[in-house]
Formats: sequence, structure tokens, C-alpha cells
Amino acid sequence: MAKDREQRPLADRMRPERLSEFIGQEKVLGKGTLLRRAIEEDRLFSMILWGPPGSGKTTLARIIANETSSHFETFSAVLAGVKEIRSVIETANRELEKGQRTILFVDEIHRFNKAQQDAFLHHVESGLITLIGATTENPSFEVISPLLSRCRVFVLDPYSDEEIYRMLQRALGDPGKGLGELALKAEPEALRHIVWAAEGDARTALNNLEAAANLSRGAQEKVITRDMVQEALQKKLLQYDKTGEEHYNLISALHKSLRGSDPDAALYWLARMLEAGEDPLYVARRMVRFASEDVGNADPNGLLVSMAAMQAFHFIGPPEGELALAQAAVYLATAPKSNSIYTAFGRVKRAIRDSGALPVPLHIRNAPTGLMRDLGYGRDYKYAHDYDDAFIPQDYLPSELKGQIFYRPTDRGYEKTIKSRLDKWRVMIRAAKTEKPEGPSRT
Repeated sequence: MAKDREQRPLADRMRPERLSEFIGQEKVLGKGTLLRRAIEEDRLFSMILWGPPGSGKTTLARIIANETSSHFETFSAVLAGVKEIRSVIETANRELEKGQRTILFVDEIHRFNKAQQDAFLHHVESGLITLIGATTENPSFEVISPLLSRCRVFVLDPYSDEEIYRMLQRALGDPGKGLGELALKAEPEALRHIVWAAEGDARTALNNLEAAANLSRGAQEKVITRDMVQEALQKKLLQYDKTGEEHYNLISALHKSLRGSDPDAALYWLARMLEAGEDPLYVARRMVRFASEDVGNADPNGLLVSMAAMQAFHFIGPPEGELALAQAAVYLATAPKSNSIYTAFGRVKRAIRDSGALPVPLHIRNAPTGLMRDLGYGRDYKYAHDYDDAFIPQDYLPSELKGQIFYRPTDRGYEKTIKSRLDKWRVMIRAAKTEKPEGPSRT
């Protein structure tokens, strides 16, 4: 037994076995919630647990089986096929004859193809098996509709830093399943660094704690230090707190370097954040925002490049995907700049706050019924494609805002073309105030 214990990772040994031992996921398992009542009253139903790695999906499935005294079958969608599913169904039938319900836990259910999912759909419908699927992917896209409609989806969140910290302390003090028999202590800063590196993943946090504990075995004092954690993580420890001042300082430095058209500085601050463990998708989201706020229509491709970089990182993952982020950073830094979209949208929002919900002018309202047409909806609307250059002066803003100009493009990049076009149209609009244009109108 002791040998088996030594061979099992700390994260597996510390897996809670009862609901009372489970930490976190209060939205799903808090008192009075649907799932908690179903477990306590032994009235289970098929479900999909959707959440990031290390959020407790497998643990929760095992707890459900323990708390409800069900027969528990588990396999991975990566390795199992239709043959294995049939074997589980045969076992479920035998258990049913003994009056025992079968819970089938399918890890990574999003990896099952349609044929595999169809293979046990009927048995879920009949109630022979209670399905618990676990996935890190959106089940709306990965689970077939007939199966998804027969399951409730519960969304599990990454664990909070406080919850991870509690798990680490529990593991340090538990002499049976954890590290308690080693009588180890840990510097608070060491534990905080493990929490930081885990990014809400309990499994990662516990396994990193175990690695640091192994380093402490040869030390004179049985104390897990920050340096031991740093060595165990094999990652250079930079001064960085993803929720503190340095986090905001670095993202500010990246943003301002991009705005200042300095690709070298942009690459430096990007690399600093990634090396320190910042979520790359957070950085990608900020660059997408920058593409609209500071580049805008001066180079519309900036938004496309930023979105493509975010998708590329999501598709490839680290470290290879980081190069796509670097490419986007250089593109944005060297692109022509304009904040005209940003300032125009701010002007519009201020106008809405000042003027309230103004009515849509009658001539640009939709008129799907005879009554609406009789009331003047759509009357005298001019269809732009009936005119030269697909443009005809007419009012689209509420009468109270007539003549307002919110968007003022610059002379930089593609916005110079936009400005030339708008200047021409605005001359035509001013001329139309004194001379009524001739031409067809539509409703």
C-alpha cells in the first residue's frame, strides 16, 4: 500500500472522495444548487462538466459515484472506441440486475466522434447509464445535439488563488494522503509562487508542490523555499504579479510602445510578460483592442492580423504560438496610427447620454406591414444603389442630431482615402441643403 502511495502523484492522492472535502466551485456545488441537491437526494441525471484543466471535473464525477453508491465506469475518449462502449453497456446491464445504477464517466468527451456518441445515446435515453462527460471545449460544438439535449451542462471555473492556497496547505499537513509525514514547512512566498504558476489548475499546483518537496528532502531544514519552487518549476522567476502593479506596468509599457511605433520595445515588453507567465491570450486580447483603438482604419488589416494571431496561438499553443503574437506586435507597432474610431465612438456615447433614446426617423424605418406604410414608415427613403457612386444625401441621424459629425478621419494610412471620400460626400450633403436632388425613392 505504501509503495502504491509513493507511485501515485500527490494530486491523485489528495483527490477528495466526499462532497464535504471538495474545495471551490460554489456556483455549481453550493448549498441549494441543483447539482448538490441531486447528489444529496440521490436523484442523478446525465451531465456535462465543462471547465479548464485541473478544475475538478474527474474528482467531482468520482465523488458523485461515491456519494450515491453507484457503480462507476470510466474511460478516456482518446483511447476508447465502440467496442469499449459495448463492454461498458454489458457491465451496466449486469449491475442493473443487481439493482445497481451505473455512472459512465467519459473524460475528454469532445474527442468522441459522432459514431461513438451515437453508440451510447440510446442507453442514456433509456436510463441504463448515467453519463458524466468532462470537456475543456465548448460542448455546444463538440457534443451531438441529441446527446447534449439529454444532459445538463455545468460550467466549472478555474480555482481562485485562495482555493489553491488552501489545497496546498491541506496537502502539506495531511499525513495519510499528503506530505504531512515529512513534517515540512513552506515559506508563504513559496506557496504563493506555486499558486501563481498554477493559474487556477489544482493538479498543476499539487504536482509542483510535490516537486518542490522532493528538493527539500536533502536540505538541512525541512522548509520549502521560494528558490526551491523556482527550481522545481524550471522557470526563471521574474518580478511579476498578474493582479498587481507590475502587471499593469508591463501591459502599459507594451501598449505605449505599440502606440509609439517602436517594434523593438514592443517585442521586449511582450517577451517580458510571456516569460513571467502572463496568459498569452490576455496579451492577444489587448492587442486586438489596440488594433481598433490606436490603429483603426489607418490600417484595417491591423485588426485582422491581431485576430489571426490570437487564433493561431489558440490553435498551436505555447511556445510556438508565441511567434504569432510577436508578428502581430511588430505589425501593429509599424502600422500607421489613428485613434479616430476610438474618439468617434466616445463622442457618440456622450451624445446618447445627453440626448437620450431619440426615435428613428420615419423614412429609414422598416415597413413590413400595410399599417406601418400608411403611418409613413420608409416613405421617401432613397436607395443608395440607384445613384451614382451609390451615394445620395439624406438624413440618417435623428433630427435632433442632424449635421453632427462624430467620425473625423486623419490623413494617415488608409484613413486618408476614407477622408477624401467623406469630404466629397459632405460637400454633396451641404449642397443638398439648398438644392433638392432628383431621383427615385424606395420604401
